[in-house]
Amino acid sequence: MARLPCIATTWLSAKEQKMLEEMGKAARAASYALAALSTAEKNQVLLTLAEGLEADHAEILAANEQDLADARQSGMSAALLDRLTLTPQRLKSIADDVRQVCQLADPVGQLIDGGQLDSGLRIERRRVPLGVVGVIYEARPNVTVDVAALCLKTGNAAILRGGKETWRTNAATVRVIQRALVKHNLPAGAIQAIENPDRELVSQLLKLDRYVDMLIPRGGAGLHKLCREHSTIPVITGGIGVCHLYLDETMEIAPALEIIVNAKKQRPSACNSLETLLIHQDQLDRFLPAFLQRMAQENITLHGDANILAQLQTGPASVVAVSEAHYRDEWLSNDLNVKRVADMDEAIAHIREYGTQHSDGILTRSIRHANAFVQQVDSSAVYVNASTRFTDGGQFGLGAEVAVSTQKLHARGPMGLEALTTYKWIGWGDDTLRR
Repeated sequence: MARLPCIATTWLSAKEQKMLEEMGKAARAASYALAALSTAEKNQVLLTLAEGLEADHAEILAANEQDLADARQSGMSAALLDRLTLTPQRLKSIADDVRQVCQLADPVGQLIDGGQLDSGLRIERRRVPLGVVGVIYEARPNVTVDVAALCLKTGNAAILRGGKETWRTNAATVRVIQRALVKHNLPAGAIQAIENPDRELVSQLLKLDRYVDMLIPRGGAGLHKLCREHSTIPVITGGIGVCHLYLDETMEIAPALEIIVNAKKQRPSACNSLETLLIHQDQLDRFLPAFLQRMAQENITLHGDANILAQLQTGPASVVAVSEAHYRDEWLSNDLNVKRVADMDEAIAHIREYGTQHSDGILTRSIRHANAFVQQVDSSAVYVNASTRFTDGGQFGLGAEVAVSTQKLHARGPMGLEALTTYKWIGWGDDTLRR
């Protein structure tokens, strides 16, 4: 279960406090320079960044190997080590992702709407950068480049605080990013990383509202709770995915199995992987034999309550009892909660109680059931006869993403370039006076 990170009890030195303040000032100043860039100029910076990642790969990979050595010594799991590891091929892929951002439409400057008022004033609503974005994330070194590229494309400066397990990798990567900025006569302060692993710096970053316009935590439920409760900066929360599929009584077995396996197994550690399957009671007799056989083949452990446990144990799959806490947390592994429900109302009630408003879906051949489910399930992404694994910027046609938001203001779902903008009202007059 995710544990809530505690607020650090240590005090930062005056030097450390000043350092964070100076980072904020530098980011704010850099945001003004970035906001004035054309799309072509921003794309040139990104292309230089992609070339730099490949040209300076030895520096980044050497730093990553040091981080990996510490992680191995600390006993980090194989799955987390793989997440932390960079290779020449992975770095090349990250560089190619930056080039892909160049191909995306630039939302900055886009006219949203407007018109002529009776007063003679012409009003426009136009997209503009947010300004300075703070991102706190875990041991995923690719996030450093992803966030930097998206922020630069939208004219935003960024202050990054990655996981302590990757601080050397992040620092080396940010140096490459800053060299690309300086090469184009832009301030290095446009992209900065907090290298000190002291957790108190996170607490101080949460209070840097004088300079930071939006904060995005990418981590566990504890980090999100910490940010919501202690930040004086607007926080975009999300990424915690307790995702559900409801199998109704009208759906065929074969396609349902393929969707369920894809949603659970295609990448179990992702936030949009399936965690709980809700099965209509009229489906159990015909569905369970094939389902249990397939779960055994896929090496997926099933977790069931007293109402279904005995039936699950009739097949070859590994089966254990579920606890209520399991319904509220992400497995992020080859584990799946299975629950029998009397009807769609009970399924929806379960999703409302235990879901995180991330990605939930229905498997059905009834258009009436599909429409009712879509209308009543209040998640950022709702699916009909599709895997929950589609919830990300690339699959939605948005390109790279900075996060997946499960809240309702100002962004929801995969956050691409548009979500890193706000808007301003512009009034065009002809010596126009209010009467």
